[in-house]
Amino acid sequence: MSQAAELRLSCVIITTGTRPAELARAITSTEPLRADGMELVLVGNGADLPAVSGPVRTIRLPANRGVAGGRNAGLAASSGEIVVFLDDDGWFSDPGIGKHVAARFAADPRLAVLAFRVEDPDGGPGARWHVPRLRADASRSSAVTTFVGTGFAARRSAWLAAGGLPELFFFAHEETDLAWRLIERGYTVEYDAGARVCHPPVPNARHAGWYRFDGRNRVLLARRNLPWPVAIVYLLDWLVVTIMRERRSKGALRAWFDGFATGWRVDSGGRRPISLRTIWRLTRLGRPPVI
Repeated sequence: MSQAAELRLSCVIITTGTRPAELARAITSTEPLRADGMELVLVGNGADLPAVSGPVRTIRLPANRGVAGGRNAGLAASSGEIVVFLDDDGWFSDPGIGKHVAARFAADPRLAVLAFRVEDPDGGPGARWHVPRLRADASRSSAVTTFVGTGFAARRSAWLAAGGLPELFFFAHEETDLAWRLIERGYTVEYDAGARVCHPPVPNARHAGWYRFDGRNRVLLARRNLPWPVAIVYLLDWLVVTIMRERRSKGALRAWFDGFATGWRVDSGGRRPISLRTIWRLTRLGRPPVI
């Protein structure tokens, strides 16, 4: 038996119960993977779960703990050495993705996260933010400095060693926080254009709540992880970028600045600045932690 075949895989899907049709589609897309031995774990993030045929592990959290908390709970309830995460409005388009993922992790013990290529089901170019690089060429695989939570796989041992996703973030930039801490520990994060999932190209910034979390969590990300000189440059850069991007929307800027101010007032959950060596690694990967 190959080493890849020995790796047990789990799939975690979290839902708040607001997209029942999309959730049903996501669950259906896991059937070929479950036939190959993948475990399915459904997390109701403060919501009831539908009945699902076959052996499925279900968890109902008493309250919505956000994307970060829901994924942490799903990993804790799963048994796989490698845990695949899928949004409830995404779906697997390739029945061979499980074997592909297992082979990638078996070949590289330092691989901590494998980010999937997220495709537009209508054949469009897909959302720009689904490619976790400054140059958004979705067809090119590479090591990266962050990942998108829409679809990815993680090594359980690395996830736990780095402390998992920061639940105080709720959602927005929790993946970058985890990626930086993994890279600090010598792990790698990679974008794999050959591991494909489908997801509608929904705009990331689409409501006031998103802007508040974006502003707040950028401050928390810097406070938790960056040496202060780098943190100040990082936050000034994003201040300017946000003003330029949203200068025609007073509501978006008001929500973002409200979140930005909140990020300085709340508990950051502890400060462990990454090393200069890690900053250099991030820079060599094409994204120094100031942009």
